[in-house]
Amino acid sequence: MSEPLPPFQRFLDAHREIVWRFLRASVGPVEAEDCFQDTFVAALRAYPRLRAGSNLRSWVLTIAHNKALDSHRARARGAIPVAEPAAVDRRTEPSPGARDEILWEAVEELPDRQRSAVMLRYVADLPHRDIAAAIGCSEEAARRSLHEGLTKLRKAVPA
Repeated sequence: MSEPLPPFQRFLDAHREIVWRFLRASVGPVEAEDCFQDTFVAALRAYPRLRAGSNLRSWVLTIAHNKALDSHRARARGAIPVAEPAAVDRRTEPSPGARDEILWEAVEELPDRQRSAVMLRYVADLPHRDIAAAIGCSEEAARRSLHEGLTKLRKAVPA
C-alpha cells in the first residue's frame, strides 16, 4: 500500500530548497522568484488530484522545469539590447569566478531540452528516469540530451 500524501506545507518545506536551487540556476536570481511562486501555486492547485505514492520531488521539479521554460520563452520574446555586450576573451586563462560565469553563459546557450537535462541532473541531482519524466521524453532521449549538452559545454568552457 502506498504512503498517503503529506500535508502541502510539509511537502513545500521538503522541496523548496531543491526547487529554488534549480530555478536560480535555470533562470537566474531575479526570474527565479517569480518562477518559484508560479511553481508552488501550480503545485498547490494540482496537489489534491495527485495520487498517493507519487514521486513528489520529480513531480514538483517537472512543474519547475515547465515554469523555467516559460520564462526562457518570455525572455526570448523580450526586447533586444541595442549596445553590444563586451566580448569575453577566451584565449586567456579565466579566474575561478569568471570560469563559473563562462560555464553558466554556456549552459544558457544550450537548446531547451539539453539545458534542462543538464540542470535537472547536476542542480537537482535527478536520475535519468526522472529527467525523462520532467522534460517529457523517453529515458534514452534524456540520456542523449544530457550527453549532447555536456559535450557542447566541454567545448565551450576551457578546462
